[in-house]
Amino acid sequence: MDTELTFSSRRSPVVSLHGCVASSQQLASTVGLDVLKRGGNAADAAVAIAAALAVTEPCSTGLGGDAFCLFFNGNTGEIRGINGSGRTPRDHTLDFLLSRGYSAEAPPPAFDVLNVTVPGAAACWWDTVQLFGSHKLSLQEVLNGAVELAEEGFPVAEVTAHLWAHSLAELRDAGRDLGGDLLIHGHPPKHGQVFKNPFLAQTLKQEFGELGKEAIYQGRVAQATVDVIARHGGVMTLEDLKSHQSELVTPISTTYKGVRLWEPPPNSQGLAALLLLNILENFPLKDLGHNSSDYIHILAEAVRLAQTDASHYVGDPDHAAVPVKALLNKSCSRQRSKLIRMDRFMEGVEPAPMTGSDTVYFCVVDCQGNACSFTNSTYHCFGTGLVPKDCGFSLQNCGAGLSLQLNHANCVAGGKRPFHTIIPALVTDCATDPQKPRLLASLGVMGGMMQPQGHVQVLFNMLEFGMNPQQALDSPRVFVKYDHKENQWSVNLEEGINPEVAEALRRRGHKVNWPVTGHKRSEFGRGQIITVGDWWNPSVNHKNHPTKVLWAGSDPRSDGCAMGY
Repeated sequence: MDTELTFSSRRSPVVSLHGCVASSQQLASTVGLDVLKRGGNAADAAVAIAAALAVTEPCSTGLGGDAFCLFFNGNTGEIRGINGSGRTPRDHTLDFLLSRGYSAEAPPPAFDVLNVTVPGAAACWWDTVQLFGSHKLSLQEVLNGAVELAEEGFPVAEVTAHLWAHSLAELRDAGRDLGGDLLIHGHPPKHGQVFKNPFLAQTLKQEFGELGKEAIYQGRVAQATVDVIARHGGVMTLEDLKSHQSELVTPISTTYKGVRLWEPPPNSQGLAALLLLNILENFPLKDLGHNSSDYIHILAEAVRLAQTDASHYVGDPDHAAVPVKALLNKSCSRQRSKLIRMDRFMEGVEPAPMTGSDTVYFCVVDCQGNACSFTNSTYHCFGTGLVPKDCGFSLQNCGAGLSLQLNHANCVAGGKRPFHTIIPALVTDCATDPQKPRLLASLGVMGGMMQPQGHVQVLFNMLEFGMNPQQALDSPRVFVKYDHKENQWSVNLEEGINPEVAEALRRRGHKVNWPVTGHKRSEFGRGQIITVGDWWNPSVNHKNHPTKVLWAGSDPRSDGCAMGY
């Protein structure tokens, strides 16, 4: 398989008046746009896209995973969220894992059945439609586009084909196989090969679409889920599934130069993005120059501080108090920023262990001004790789995000939600009526611990450097990550960043990986952006400029596109 992934095309931002969608799969974007045209709103279209992505990109998302949603009400200006993350089985305790011979230093392997948590996606989809939807379309009508793709088949896109094959190889190296539901004659589909998923079509149409979320958590699908877990030594029960509920949450936020960034609260890592923004507010980033060595140095140091704080404190708030207000205090962020010096890099800043995430992010803005920002994930590609019989999806391994370190905020316990990497975001202004903010953007960048870094980088690309949404996503990115095996931070630079910048960072003491090319670009995440108006354009007088035009971009690191009408 060709491992090259070159950026050889130029995309313009998509502009539209009535509605816009952006996702990592062109067919899924088409499904979402069709729902808008048939009278659905942003929430309806988002769930339609979620289901279509479960068909077209099953290596990254599906009914066996989790989801988070933020919804902006265009009429009231209210912003609400849904935490669609599942909990561990009630019997999945620290004592149980220790009795199996596991420890903080040697937790269960990533693909182990013990990392299956209750899949929260189905309930999140259902609740998104019920709480935020237009109620002009039934759930069956919302899911119809995904059902057709699953029944009739679809040609597999290029990046997805690569991820599919790579993920299968990882699973097989770990002694696990997907089975026939998600393969073609035992092989992953190739780029352009038509793939059908009749079992997923049945699950979506005849069970979830007709009976609702109860069909996933109490019916045939629930039994198949428990059966496959039990066969591999897991402890999830039907009662664990039956008792699952989404949580309606109030998003958390912080301000930066006249805008407000909204993120999901813990147990998600949205706090990390807000901490990062607060720290970086204390530096003249625009003056330093986009992707200069000074800019990247400060970004890297701030990431180390923000993600270390988040990984230390963030966990399931039902099990441990998370001091969100104290951490987001501006004076606290100013003190943290003083730790950053231009002549050296920090030492001794170490986050808790956290693994990666294979995810989809997508967003929708409709003609009523509603916006839905949505992230869906199976954690690793295909999660555990376990496929409930005749259901058409694999089960996530989000439990790998839990710690076996006693007294840690994210320590494993029965019925506990893990630290979650997936974070959809919204941006509003903060200069108008605080009770009714004006929507500026729905945005997100998927990809494990890259996500808060990605949110801030693409936001700065627009806000500080005047890029349009497509340019903000096209621009080369930086990924700062901690390797616990090597006990070292690294600064990973995508191809397109100047080699002199890499050398300057090395002289400061950073471990630098440059250039990151081809399909390895996946570590920088895949994002989508829809903005309301061109507020990011410094040449426009926004007081006299109409703001109803929607501008959108879709990440070239994925197979998708933005579409509007």
